[in-house]
Amino acid sequence: MQPVDAERRLQAWLAQATGRSGIRPGPVLAGGNSNVTRLIETNEGRLVLRQPPVNVISDKAAAGIEREYRVISALKDIAPVPQAVAWCSDPEVIGQPFAVTEWVEGVALTERLPEGWPDTDETVNRLGLTMVEGLARVHAVDWQDVLPADFARPDGFVQRQIERWLKVRAAERVRDLPLLEEIGAWLLANQPASSRASVIHCDFHLDNCLVAPDRPELRVILDWEMATLGDPLVDLGLCLFFWQRDPAGVIGFPFVQGLTNRPGVLPARTLAEHWSAVTSLGHKHIDYYVVFAAWRLAAIVEGAWVLQTQGKVDTPYSRGLERDVPALLAEAAHILEKGKVR
Repeated sequence: MQPVDAERRLQAWLAQATGRSGIRPGPVLAGGNSNVTRLIETNEGRLVLRQPPVNVISDKAAAGIEREYRVISALKDIAPVPQAVAWCSDPEVIGQPFAVTEWVEGVALTERLPEGWPDTDETVNRLGLTMVEGLARVHAVDWQDVLPADFARPDGFVQRQIERWLKVRAAERVRDLPLLEEIGAWLLANQPASSRASVIHCDFHLDNCLVAPDRPELRVILDWEMATLGDPLVDLGLCLFFWQRDPAGVIGFPFVQGLTNRPGVLPARTLAEHWSAVTSLGHKHIDYYVVFAAWRLAAIVEGAWVLQTQGKVDTPYSRGLERDVPALLAEAAHILEKGKVR
């Protein structure tokens, strides 16, 4: 498929599907490891196109984009998500299925605050509060009101994940990670009763959000391709794991939500309390879910290290996993030893 031909087909398809004119495909936007995000200019305003990586054609990759589109369509106007515009299941247009959403004016944050913002604990605290407030709006939605019954299994997500990743890592083992097995066994033996099933993002942290360009206010939550149904503490646990870590320590993925690693910011438990106040849901077992979040992340990304050792990938990200995976597991073990999150 020639790029020029694909671009013409895309312009024609978008014109018909959206009713917009002057369609001009723009550059690929930064951010996101698993899918491609591309700017689309039109006379009526900007759009965003999301597709699987170029030259990747698989049912799994397409399913993630479709799942993302289904979720943001369902959460439209009731949670902070991009506004869904159009879905294309026809791979003949650009080579893969793709989704189109409205452009949102905002900034993605990682290790630093935007230039001109007050570099204070108060600014970071406001980011933390707006982050969990947005997440609370997602979790407050009754999924049965907005999604079909066959979208996902609402019960047993945590147990299925633990069993799945223990099995995968045992089958693809390339190095000794005793904490992976030890913490996995602990998680299976100490599962708390789930409070309720909600729509969950499954990769929620500040880096997957857009905030207002001029103030610490959440605009939208991005990257919904892993969304499913499960205990909402799964999401809360991951973003709290990345909150207020010790930057002087050996930590995995130090860049993720890195700007929140400040000793003077609100304790993670205060954010959990704020989430509970907004949702009216309890967070009694949040310690378990913080450990689960760190363990699950380590178990998943170890797959990229396996590919690195096999010579199938070689990137700064995959090379860094030699250190990052053991560091994530060590952090999870440390939380277990203390018996509580920060």
